[in-house]
Amino acid sequence: MSDNETDSVEESKAPLIEHLVELRNRLMKSVIAVFIGFVVCFFFASDIFNILIVPYEKAAGTEREIELIFTAPQEYFFTQLKLAFFGSMILMFPVLAGQIYRFVAPGLYKNEKGAFLPFLFATPILFAIGASLVYFFIMPMAMSFFLSMEQQGGPGVATIRHLPKVSEYLGLVTTLIFAFGLVFQLPVALSLLGKAGIVSSAGLATKRKYAVVVAFIMAAVLTPPDPVSQIGLAVPTLLLYEISILCVRLIEKKRAAREEEEADELA
Repeated sequence: MSDNETDSVEESKAPLIEHLVELRNRLMKSVIAVFIGFVVCFFFASDIFNILIVPYEKAAGTEREIELIFTAPQEYFFTQLKLAFFGSMILMFPVLAGQIYRFVAPGLYKNEKGAFLPFLFATPILFAIGASLVYFFIMPMAMSFFLSMEQQGGPGVATIRHLPKVSEYLGLVTTLIFAFGLVFQLPVALSLLGKAGIVSSAGLATKRKYAVVVAFIMAAVLTPPDPVSQIGLAVPTLLLYEISILCVRLIEKKRAAREEEEADELA
């Protein structure tokens, strides 16, 4: 290997090492932030769990006493750990997103940074809207559906009561929040792809029939096997798909106007 080739290899190694060091620093800061959030959320785990029970209380009504059980000595403790981690990821999302942006930003042009920031702010807002939909509408309807399956006992009839386990109830709530929060990122994801020129509004419009099938498959996979949750996720997904088409169309119009202005300047 010649001296020039050796120098070229060494120069390529240096930026790689710098990027790896930067990535390690960003990861360490993210881990520390998540740990701090975990400690805070674990301290208030019982209070957070009681807040998550509100949709169940709303579905059951004021006359019924809410009762949840745990069947293993360590079950509620591990439930609190899961709840603390889930709460920490939500609480510290701005920090995590900031670390991702600071790692990626040096490689972006000024106009690319300006285009990326609105999507960074839109992500937690859309996630909060999806989580709110679960908390105020989907969970009360789902719990009403489950409670309707109870059976009053009598002569020759067994009493069937709904006594949810703390771990299973938390799993249901967090699964729905995650599923809806993830699906509500659809406009952000498709808008970014449209901005990069990977998808077009016309292409998305022609694939509506496939979007319907995919929406119901995702609803079946991401939600519990009850019609309320599945329909409650599939319908907003299709609405968000239509919103995504409009967003991509606006991006295309702005791009066409900018290209036309540049062509006029060159002429």
